[in-house]
Amino acid sequence: MELLFSFPAILLAVILLASLGTSILNAMLAIGIIFIPGFARLARAATNGVLRQQYIDAARTIGMGDVRIVLREILPNVVTPLLVEAAVAAFAYAVLLGIGVELPRPGRAAAGTVLGQHAQHGPRLHGRRRPGSASCRAWPLFLCVLGFNLLGDGLRDAFDPHLRE
Repeated sequence: MELLFSFPAILLAVILLASLGTSILNAMLAIGIIFIPGFARLARAATNGVLRQQYIDAARTIGMGDVRIVLREILPNVVTPLLVEAAVAAFAYAVLLGIGVELPRPGRAAAGTVLGQHAQHGPRLHGRRRPGSASCRAWPLFLCVLGFNLLGDGLRDAFDPHLRE
């Protein structure tokens, strides 16, 4: 994981997309690959924290098997940080990486491609640039990322035992 984590994520994603092609499936594959080390480290840290809890020792004492301990005691406590991480950080980064991929429908371009074209050439109205049209196309992306950040924050608040009264 450390070897994969040592590469810059955006560079690794660009290299993967350049070698595999710019399709939606390849973009999802590249995004999945660059997130593996971070999620693996988070899962390992959460598991190590859960293994130090007294209820794990109690489960071993009463004779619970390893598989049952993993499924009933460890897994429910490890899934929550992974869900929060996916909703808060990973989704925003995935949107950033995936917006430049062309959609498979003819005549339709991905939002990032349209934004890039507007930034490069600029929309024209009577020979003058219209600066607001690119931001109109960026608002849905902004709202989507903001919504997932708020969802992740709500998941953390709902599942964090320290925040419960």
